[in-house]
Amino acid sequence: MSSEDQERLESQCSREGLQVSRAHLHRAAIALGSNLGDSAATLRAACDRLREHPAIALQSCSSLYRTPAIGPPQPDYVNACAVVETELGAIALLEELQAIEQAFGRQRLEHWGPRTLDLDLLLYDHEMIHHPRLQVPHPHMTERGFVLLPLAEIAPPGCILSPRKAS
Repeated sequence: MSSEDQERLESQCSREGLQVSRAHLHRAAIALGSNLGDSAATLRAACDRLREHPAIALQSCSSLYRTPAIGPPQPDYVNACAVVETELGAIALLEELQAIEQAFGRQRLEHWGPRTLDLDLLLYDHEMIHHPRLQVPHPHMTERGFVLLPLAEIAPPGCILSPRKAS
């Protein structure tokens, strides 16, 4: 990240009250999914939101994949994955992802139910995180082809299943 980008990030984060660590950038993998409305357009717009976010640097976004829904009867999903770099802590990143979901009209009405946008934090650096609001690596990611296939398309080598420490 250039020093100009660093200054822009710090300034924007400060204005928005986001906590930023100067220590180093964290790499994270995010799963994106949608099965309500124009799902492909929603996922492209969500990637744009990640790209435009002052505290998140979108590194790559996978192709889009159509997959059958898990759970109650509902339309197929369109899925993708993104790799980002951020100075946000894992919980702060989760909160930003949830804010993006809300901006797209996400409602949590039914477990595994249909949704306008679902953003799951899959990986955060090589950490294992056990927090009431967040489990990293995502506890079901290795069981879901709709996560593994797009993630394998864009993830740096060795990042998918190599956690190092618990937080």
